[in-house]
Formats: sequence, C-alpha cells, structure tokens
Amino acid sequence: MKKLSIIAFLGLSVFAFSQETKNQPAERKQDNALLVKTDHAELDAKKKAGEEKAKLPKPYNPKANAAADIKKLVGQAKKEGKNIIIQAGGNWCIWCLRFNNFVQNTPELKETVDKNYLYYHLNYSPENKNEKVFSQYVDIKEKLGYPFFIVLDKNGKVVHVLKDSSVLEEGKGYSKEKVQEFFNEWAPKS
Repeated sequence: MKKLSIIAFLGLSVFAFSQETKNQPAERKQDNALLVKTDHAELDAKKKAGEEKAKLPKPYNPKANAAADIKKLVGQAKKEGKNIIIQAGGNWCIWCLRFNNFVQNTPELKETVDKNYLYYHLNYSPENKNEKVFSQYVDIKEKLGYPFFIVLDKNGKVVHVLKDSSVLEEGKGYSKEKVQEFFNEWAPKS
C-alpha cells in the first residue's frame, strides 16, 4: 500500500509539473518575449562579429615552426637592438585580429612598433597549441585571455608578460593611448 501511494504521488507530481499554466500573469508573458529578443540580439551580435572576423587579416600561422621563428627573431633583435613582442592568440580570436588590425592601421602605433620591436604572432589553436613554446614564457596551466603579450629583450629574455589585454581595450576596440603607453613602456632602453 505504501509503494502504491508513493507511485501515485510521483505520477500526480509529474503530471502537475508537466502542465502548461493557462492563466499566466501578464508580466511572465513579457519576460518570455524579452528572452526571445535577447536571443535575437545575441545572434545578431555573433553574426556581426563573424562578418568582421572574415574581413580582418589572419596573421597567425598554425603550421609555423614557432620555436625556430622566435630563435631567428632573437638573432635579428640582437643585430638591430630591438625587443620582441609576441602576440599570443589565433585567427579564431576576434580580439586578436582586432588588435593586429588596429596596430597595423594606426600610423603612430605602427611607427613605434617598427622602430622598437620585432613582432611575432604566436599561434594557439586546435591545429597547433604550441604548448612547448608557450611553456618557455608562461605557465600554460594558468588561464590566459587572448590575445596576451610576451615582451622579450634582444637576448630573448622575458621582460614582461601582459596576461590581460582587456586593460588596453576601449569599447569594441582598443585605446590608442593605452596601447601606445604599453609599447613605449617596454621598448628597449637606450
């Protein structure tokens, strides 16, 4: 009898919770409408970001031999007296692509970079995570936001790691002043 009562109670509970409420208050109906609008807004934002990403240059090469490339840059940096900026990220990362495009298309920033740095885009993607290369500069178990930046001196020694590039952001892009300050701060000291 006890088992039958429990089964009956469970059956009625499932039935009761599965029923739609017919007399839903007006404010609940509005809540549902807002959820649908939010979903459309989110979908539109993702669509726009996808369109933007498709138009931006793709500087990351998953097939590159990053260790060899960086070693070559260190040799070049010694000759030229420049530091090296490694921008870690991937072509999948809209903020990585935005940063690259921003620097390349902002004359003052490009001039500062060209004068003081050799620039390298270190790929992180499913095709090539470059874990061995990354582990030389950062703790790969640590959660890092992309892009992040590793600054090396002309001898290949880490002088700075900017793990949170959001400090350089402004709105849906980057602040020219903050990026310029970052580049100036880590330029080689004469």
